Amino acid sequence: MRGYINKDMLSPAIKVVVIMLVVTGIVYPLVLVAIGQIGFPYQSNGSLITINGKLIGSKLIAQDFKSNMFFHPRPSSDSASTLDPDITPYSALLQISNVSRATGINQNALQTLIELNIERNRISNMVAFAPDYVNVLQINSELVSQYPDIYNTFLKSINPHETTANISGVDGG
Repeated sequence: MRGYINKDMLSPAIKVVVIMLVVTGIVYPLVLVAIGQIGFPYQSNGSLITINGKLIGSKLIAQDFKSNMFFHPRPSSDSASTLDPDITPYSALLQISNVSRATGINQNALQTLIELNIERNRISNMVAFAPDYVNVLQINSELVSQYPDIYNTFLKSINPHETTANISGVDGG
């Protein structure tokens, strides 16, 4: 009989669909999460940056730094997603005088910090495959770590239970 579908014909198809749903919808994602947690825990947990054991943000998402004591990410109008955590080396170098004026840190020391950040990013991106950039949160966290006396107010204001999307605890923000 043509066009007649019986239960015996559908049973294997339904079993395959259920098995594929379980494998591709549950097992495969869990395996990927396990591999990420075991092999790449820093990246798979959001590339979080901490200072003195306190969470200050993610290396992957721009933070809104309000104080003149910090380097600032691109304005949202210059970044399509408004989440880009990186700026060009030129943009970072343009901010040196403002940060130096607000903190008293020597401009040469700030320039060296930027250049080291560029070099680390080149190495982590296999040198030739990525343009030069400066990660704003990373460079600001290094400032706080290297100059704790200058950023003492900021260090005291970090809430360990929240990320500081609006880092303004220093210099009145």
